[in-house]
Amino acid sequence: MTPSPRIALIHATRVAIEPIEAAAASIWPEAETISILEEGLSVDRAKALSLSTELSERIKALSQYAQATHADGILFTCSAFGPAIAQANAQSDIPVMNPNEAMFDAALAQGQRVAMIYTFQPAADGMEEEFRETAAARGIAARITSYFCDGALDAKRAGDNDRHNQLIAQTAAVIEGADVILLAQFSMAGAAETVRQSVTLPVLTSPESAIQEMRRRIAAK
Repeated sequence: MTPSPRIALIHATRVAIEPIEAAAASIWPEAETISILEEGLSVDRAKALSLSTELSERIKALSQYAQATHADGILFTCSAFGPAIAQANAQSDIPVMNPNEAMFDAALAQGQRVAMIYTFQPAADGMEEEFRETAAARGIAARITSYFCDGALDAKRAGDNDRHNQLIAQTAAVIEGADVILLAQFSMAGAAETVRQSVTLPVLTSPESAIQEMRRRIAAK
């Protein structure tokens, strides 16, 4: 019997766990997922002006720990650590993915004017830079405009999913001049249907795109 591929999911906040586990169960039920939670990452990142060397080393250590569990692939679910995740991938023999790259590719297929809604403030600058790098690597002159949804993450952490979803939908409803809307954080995936009811644009989330791309990468190896 062929063993199931093991995917290590590394989280900096517990609200990201359910969306990615649900996506994995739906898209790739044959895969075995294990969740590793280090909430101190999001707490310390929120206090820092930039991604510090110390935080990057913690990302690297988490990647090494996940490899020691015999994972076939590693997926980080927090959007605020992109450069550190890229370094971990460069030092790994298995795929190590950041949460955004697959969604960015899907967005570029929709058009060149991309709107991104985010709920965790430290994530925005790094995600915008990653998007620009992705677009440049593909020779696409795309632009991204970000919109902060104040209060949504607090509502999510308090267990008020309806308010979380409605706040994001309200932010989406005032967006103009875009071809596609991205919901930046994994924790925002549950708001997708509410947002789609308030706009006519395509709305993309990262969990499904990430699982599909991880499946492809592991199969390729």
